[in-house]
Amino acid sequence: MASTSLTLYPLGGLGEIGMNCMAYKTEKSMVLVDCGLMFPEDYHFGVDVVIPCFDFILKNKEMLHGIVLTHGHEDHIGALPWLLQNVDVPVYGSQFTLGLVENKLKEHDLDRWADLRPVRPNDRVLIGDFKFNFFPVCHSIIEGYGLGIETPVGRIVHTGDFKIDRNPLGGHATDLTAFRKFSEPGVHLLLSDSTNVESEGFALTEREIKVSLREIFSKAKGRILVSLFSSHIQRMQEVFDLADAQGRKVAVSGRSLYRNIELARDMGHLKIPKGTFIDLEGLDQYGDSELVLLITGSQGEPLAALSRIAMGQHRQIQVRPDDLFILSSRFIPGNVKAITKVINNLYRFGAEVLYEKMHGIHASGHAHAGELALMIETVRPKYFIPVHGEYRHLVKHQRLAIDCGVDERSALVVENGQPVTFYEDGYVEYGPLFPADKILVDGKGVGDVGQSVLKERQLLAGEGMVIVLLVLDEASGEITIGPDILSKGFVFEEEYRHLLDDAKCIVLDVHENIAPGETQKLKERIRSALRRFFRKVLGRDPVVVPLVISIENSE
Repeated sequence: MASTSLTLYPLGGLGEIGMNCMAYKTEKSMVLVDCGLMFPEDYHFGVDVVIPCFDFILKNKEMLHGIVLTHGHEDHIGALPWLLQNVDVPVYGSQFTLGLVENKLKEHDLDRWADLRPVRPNDRVLIGDFKFNFFPVCHSIIEGYGLGIETPVGRIVHTGDFKIDRNPLGGHATDLTAFRKFSEPGVHLLLSDSTNVESEGFALTEREIKVSLREIFSKAKGRILVSLFSSHIQRMQEVFDLADAQGRKVAVSGRSLYRNIELARDMGHLKIPKGTFIDLEGLDQYGDSELVLLITGSQGEPLAALSRIAMGQHRQIQVRPDDLFILSSRFIPGNVKAITKVINNLYRFGAEVLYEKMHGIHASGHAHAGELALMIETVRPKYFIPVHGEYRHLVKHQRLAIDCGVDERSALVVENGQPVTFYEDGYVEYGPLFPADKILVDGKGVGDVGQSVLKERQLLAGEGMVIVLLVLDEASGEITIGPDILSKGFVFEEEYRHLLDDAKCIVLDVHENIAPGETQKLKERIRSALRRFFRKVLGRDPVVVPLVISIENSE
C-alpha cells in the first residue's frame, strides 16, 4: 500500500444545499475549504442557524494549517465565527470575501484575533502540504475563486460555486484558460458545483438581465423597488447605472444591503454615479418617477424591509398604486410560501410585482448542465466527485460526468461524514464514517437544541400548553390555593371556561386519590389524566405542566 495519501472529509454541502465545508488532510497537515452554514427549516422552531459539526476538525486542530474560502456567501463563510473561537489559523480568500468575513467576526468580537490573508487572482499559496492556486470564477457575488490544488497525490480542481458567462459584463468571468492550463499535466480529481445540474443548457447572462431591467425601468411610471441578495454587487451596479441613465435617485433600506454597498464602494468594486445615491430620509424631496429603492427581503424574511412594506409596517416606505416591485432573485426552496405571501400583500395595496418565474430579471449564479459539462471537458479529471447539492443533484452530476468521458468507476457520489482517501498509486478507498451532524444554534446556545427539544417545541407550536397551579399544605396535603388552570396557545379561555372548569374537577379527583407527600406522583397523574381528557373532548394533546407547590402552614 502506498504511504502517500490524501483524505477528503466532507463536513457539509454533500447531500444538501448549503453548509459547504470540506477538509483536505494528508499525514502531516490539513486545510479546510469553506466553512458555511444553513438556514433553519420550518420545523427548526426558534433555531437561528445550522452549522457543521466541527468535532473532527477540533480533534485534529494541531494539523490544521489554514482555511481557504472560495467566496463570500453565507453557505460558504457563515460558520466561521463558531470555528475561529476554537482554532487559530490563517483564513485565505479574496479581498471582498474577507471584508464580509471581517464584518461577520465583528459581530462576535473576533475580528481582533483573526488572521485574514487576502489573495489575488492566479496567486499560488503554500499551505501545509498543499499549494493553492486561485482562479477567478463568475458567480452571483464578486471575487469568487475556483481552486487548483497541488497535493502529494496529484492535482485537484475544486470549482466552488460558478457559472460560465458566455458574454460577461464588467469582466466577471470564469477563467477557463487558467483552469485548462492548470489541468494540462493531468488532474487527479475534480469536485464541481452540482446545484443547477437539472437545468439544461446555459444560464442567463448578466448582460441579458441588464437588457431586461433596462426595458422595465424605461416603462415604469412610479417608484421602482428592487429586492435582491445583499451580496449581489454586480446586480446593484446594474441598478445604479440604469437609475442614473433614467435620471432617478437610489435609496437603500436594509442594514446588510447598506453595509455591503459601503464595503464594495470602499474597495472600488461598486461605481456609484455622482449624486445618484441618496438617504432614505430624503425621499419626500423627489417625485415617484425619480426614485429607485433597493430593499432587503427577497426571500420573504419577516423582519426585512420588503416584508414590512408589504404589511404596511415600514416607517418610511408605504406602497403606492404606481409602485413597481422587482424581485431580482430566485425563490429558494423552503421560502416559497413566505415570498408568495409578500407578493399577494403587495398586490392588495395596488402595486405591480415582477419576479423570476414571470420575467427574465434574475440569472442564477450556478452553472447549468451545459456549463458543468464544459468544466468537466476542460479539466478532464481521472476521478470526479460532485459537491454542493442534494443527493439527486449529486447522482445526476455523476451521470453527466460519465457522459463526458469519466470512467463510471471513477465518478463517486459521497455524502457528509464519508471520508475518501486517494493514494499516490491511484488506489481509492472509503474510510470509516466520522461525525458530520448538523449543529443547531439558538441564541448563544450551540448544539444544546436536539431532537427532544425540537419535538417539545413542535408540540407547543401545534397543540399549545395547559398550566395547572396547585398550592398544598405541606403537613396535611390539603389544597390551600387552586387548582387554577391557564391555557397558553391551547384554547380561548373565555369561550372554553366550562371545559377548564371540568378539568379542575379532574385535578381535584386525582388529588383525593394521592397520599400526602407524594408530589411527583400527583404531578404525573394530573398530567396523564388531563391529556386523556383533552384528547377525548377536543381531539387535542397539549403539553400539560402541573405546578404543585407545598408550603408550611404558619397557623
